[in-house]
Amino acid sequence: MGSPDTDVHAWLETRIDYERSPPRAKAAYGLHGMRRLLTELGNPQGAIPVIHVAGTKGKGSTVAMLAAILEEAGHCTGRYTSPHVESLEERICVGGRHVSASDLAAAARTVRPAVESLDRQAASRGGFGPTWFEIVTALAFVHFARARVEIAVLETGLGGRLDATNVVWPLVSVITSISLDHVEILGRTVAKIAGEKAGIIKRGRPVVSGAEHRSARRVIADVARRRRSRLFQVGLDFDVRYEPAREPLIPGSLVFGPPKRLGQGESLRFSLGMAGSHQAANAAVAVVAAMLLPSMGFAVPGDAIARGLSRACLPARIEVVAANPLVVVDAAHNVASMKSLVETVRDAIEAKRPRVLLFAASRDKQLAEMLAAARGLFDHVVITRYTSSPRAATFDAMVTACRQAGMPAPRRAAEPLSALQIARRLAGRHGAIVVAGSFFLAGEIREAVGVTRPR
Repeated sequence: MGSPDTDVHAWLETRIDYERSPPRAKAAYGLHGMRRLLTELGNPQGAIPVIHVAGTKGKGSTVAMLAAILEEAGHCTGRYTSPHVESLEERICVGGRHVSASDLAAAARTVRPAVESLDRQAASRGGFGPTWFEIVTALAFVHFARARVEIAVLETGLGGRLDATNVVWPLVSVITSISLDHVEILGRTVAKIAGEKAGIIKRGRPVVSGAEHRSARRVIADVARRRRSRLFQVGLDFDVRYEPAREPLIPGSLVFGPPKRLGQGESLRFSLGMAGSHQAANAAVAVVAAMLLPSMGFAVPGDAIARGLSRACLPARIEVVAANPLVVVDAAHNVASMKSLVETVRDAIEAKRPRVLLFAASRDKQLAEMLAAARGLFDHVVITRYTSSPRAATFDAMVTACRQAGMPAPRRAAEPLSALQIARRLAGRHGAIVVAGSFFLAGEIREAVGVTRPR
């Protein structure tokens, strides 16, 4: 018999997993199954105050920042993010620590009978029971309830309106930047995607938005108005300016113009724990959300905000994992995040020669557009297919995308470890390698170079 954590993982592997094999129709998603599962469990989420975060880019970083701020303020804080880079356990955290194997197994012993009951009911109707993501979300709620967290920060998995996490009534809803991604499911325009993200806004509860695209702002404002939710928008209610550090790839600072509606006056300056101007935008959204909490019973001193932002970090966000050659790993997985990555690393690798892009992405992504964001920066491209998901784009699709994007003709490697070996030979000791395109690729490269994070 396997260990408890092995048993949990093996059980989850038997479930329908839309992260690995996403359906082509939005109809596959919905909240009915999640609500039934939580009802079977006694609705553990009902007693947990929540901040709910959606968006195309930056939502994981924003969740990490908010959780760190709340922890620094002395609150026992739960954090739920997706996808993971190394292991399932990193998705569910309390007090900044990943759920342990024993605690995950304990939560599974509670959740599994409810899942099996729903499986039997579904089978009698010719359907199927809870999905992988629904079960993991339920595991998080059960663990948070057992750990007696005072407040939890939740990241949506996909979209917002129909996401399994959208069963909560949050203290504050947060929407980060919005751009095109998962267009087959969420819609082919920014406005339609914004409508799905705005589905997390709840009546009478405030919402903080970092969306800058005009049509996204219009949609979010319309939903907030109809649901009588106070809306705080970047560029209108609060301002963001990024001060880069003197050295490339070192986190800079946020210069923050706070909302006057919250009784704030002078601009504030915060040191950041993650590099890139896009992280300043994420941090500003997190700060506004934190400033709303004291009126809801959660004290958040200014020094807690400062300490939280300075220490918040996540793996595979502009992460330097090796030198000689320099190797930077990022989980950029859509056009907007590729643009942010290129903007952040350009100065750091400009003097490096040769420069190599190691790339793999999922087949449903805008491959040519993602690669076009890096045009002119790299001397070589190495493409590969990650082994941890069947969603990987084909070599033919990536070769075509490189040609369409005006990138160098790519070298092929059957799997990420071989791709890294090729990239290192091409870069030599004085070059640079940037790994991008997918969380799956980031995780496999980090494992290949022996990078682990404390749990």
